[in-house]
Amino acid sequence: MLLKFLCLFNIQHHLFYETNIRAFFAFITSFLLCSIILPFAIKRLSLMSISQSIRSCGPQSHHIKNGTPTMGGLIVLFSIAISVFLWANLCNVFIWIVCFVTYSFGFIGWIDDYYKVKYRTSEGLRARVKFLWLLFFSVIASLCIFVSFDLYNDSLLSLRQIEITELFSELLSINLFLFVPLIGDFSYVFGIFGFVFLSCFVIVGTSNAVNLTDGLDGLAIFPIIVVASSLGLFAYVVGDIHRINYSSLPYIPGARDLLIFCAAMAGSGLSFLWFNMHPASIFMGDVGSLALGGALGSIAVITRQEVNLIIIGGIFVAETISVILQVFWFKYTKRKYGVGRRIFRMTPLHHHFEISGWSEVQVVIRFWIVNIILAVISLATLCVN
Repeated sequence: MLLKFLCLFNIQHHLFYETNIRAFFAFITSFLLCSIILPFAIKRLSLMSISQSIRSCGPQSHHIKNGTPTMGGLIVLFSIAISVFLWANLCNVFIWIVCFVTYSFGFIGWIDDYYKVKYRTSEGLRARVKFLWLLFFSVIASLCIFVSFDLYNDSLLSLRQIEITELFSELLSINLFLFVPLIGDFSYVFGIFGFVFLSCFVIVGTSNAVNLTDGLDGLAIFPIIVVASSLGLFAYVVGDIHRINYSSLPYIPGARDLLIFCAAMAGSGLSFLWFNMHPASIFMGDVGSLALGGALGSIAVITRQEVNLIIIGGIFVAETISVILQVFWFKYTKRKYGVGRRIFRMTPLHHHFEISGWSEVQVVIRFWIVNIILAVISLATLCVN
């Protein structure tokens, strides 16, 4: 009943029905909201001593940041929520799924930040506990996406009305499609479990990758803006039956409205960047990085752009791989030689370049440049296909 009321209210109050027009206003709305609220939030968070505790094992230059207000991601998420409510089609199930991932992940991030602030430590929730909760919410979202595909388009997931006794084998043999740039889409028979595994890997992986990247002023939020904008364009194309004829992208009915969410994310992110530039006046915190990373991952899964997400979000991928390689090599060499050795001077990757002599601003700007180049490469596939 509540959902039906929201849909009716939302539709009747749309002054503009074109998706691109609503995306523009979603961007402006979230940008203005975030810009208006953040200055007051920074003052309030400072008075309440809700500040960041810097890791003692991190670069020495970062200790000056100790005491900088954190949890700025709350304002970003609030701005996105209001903007999406005003301009998105609330009858679209994909909007609700992305919101579910965003705000459930944001809740886990908030608990993590709360523990850090309360106990004045750089350690929050235990990594295993945080991972299990993120995995739990991503499984629910993946199942919802799976069912939504079948409801929107039977050609994507050919789940027929069958007897209960045949349901299990049918779910295991469903033919899914994965889009690969320059090649097109190819099918793989993994069934529902394969789809859920892949989706959870993308959603949870992206969320943690963004969280790892959020270690320098402005380093994470700019790639978030770029990736969100790129995925929004892909969502607009794959959700339009007329434009899809000019590319090999899969047609995903209902995906077009995700452009609104992406525009809102880009708008609030751009506003947050104004205050997060070096020297940062506020940090995003796990409440922002986990939530926005999860949102990007879920949008990529819905639009079938998992491979493109790896390209556009190459910075996030590099940061994550650097940590994985460092931990693996350290444990392997310690077990074999008795002394752990390192590939990088420090991980995530941005710390390696800092210790190598790059200033924080140099690291951030150069990572931004790489991110823009990767986005251009990915978007160029729209023309090639």
